Amino acid sequence: MRRPALYSSSSRPLAGQAQGPHPDTATPTQAAPIVASRWAFLSPPRLMWLAIGLLALLLLISLSLSLRPMQRKLTQEDINAAVLKTLETVQLPSAVSKAYEVIRPSVVRVTGYVKNKDGTEDVEMGVGTGVVIVDKGIILTNLHVVQGAQTIKVVFSDGLESTASVTGVQPENDLAVLQAHKIPDDMIAATMRSTGDLAPGDHVLAVGYPFGIGPSASAGVISGLKRTFRPPEGKGQAISNLIQFDAAANPGNSGGPLVTMDGEVVGIVTAIYNPNQQRSFVGIAFAVPIENAAAAVGMHPF
Repeated sequence: MRRPALYSSSSRPLAGQAQGPHPDTATPTQAAPIVASRWAFLSPPRLMWLAIGLLALLLLISLSLSLRPMQRKLTQEDINAAVLKTLETVQLPSAVSKAYEVIRPSVVRVTGYVKNKDGTEDVEMGVGTGVVIVDKGIILTNLHVVQGAQTIKVVFSDGLESTASVTGVQPENDLAVLQAHKIPDDMIAATMRSTGDLAPGDHVLAVGYPFGIGPSASAGVISGLKRTFRPPEGKGQAISNLIQFDAAANPGNSGGPLVTMDGEVVGIVTAIYNPNQQRSFVGIAFAVPIENAAAAVGMHPF
């Protein structure tokens, strides 16, 4: 079988170039070119040094690999240990803290004023709490917080103070609806949540201004549902269908929101139980379900 021809680059002169003597006409005096062997440079000494060099290179590569630290594959135990270490060293916000931050922008301080005997100066008659339920400045609070007040002022979470007017009342649930005359530019209304799935033992948070201090947060659980509260000494009508809870509430908490751990409003704090006739918390408080409270505004959110 014929071997294919191997071609080198052409050495034929281009047209117009002078050509050297043809091989057939070469003079006898021209010496034939000497073709050196391609392996002539690999004399025995050079081969020895080449082998030594290759051996040294292999030794260097081997040494480098042996000194490189081995990377161990992560196991599930390694991951679990890292997670536990993070939980031990990083303080995560509590559920109560997160709920408070959600509701805080919607909580307001409510203060009622009457004129002094001379009719020349406003005198504070009581402090309570309210919660914004519509971002145009509609606020829910307790009727007893503002009843009889000649002037009502509210202070929003950003410090903005405004007067407010009563636009609706629901005496059977001790509720009043206020409209603020000025509101913050970034007013945030609270999110309301149905009480249909509430159960005793559920965690709740009460936010308000107890004794005018606040906003203050207190946490507890729902103690019961569909309770009835009768004011002491017959100073008002009984209120039924209330949420009973044990988060601390005191005078000034009235009208404030009772919220879930999601920061959603399920009730409006309205009363505390005082068997000893003292104005202090003994472990039982009541809130009007938000369904009833929203009805005072003409809202039916659920």
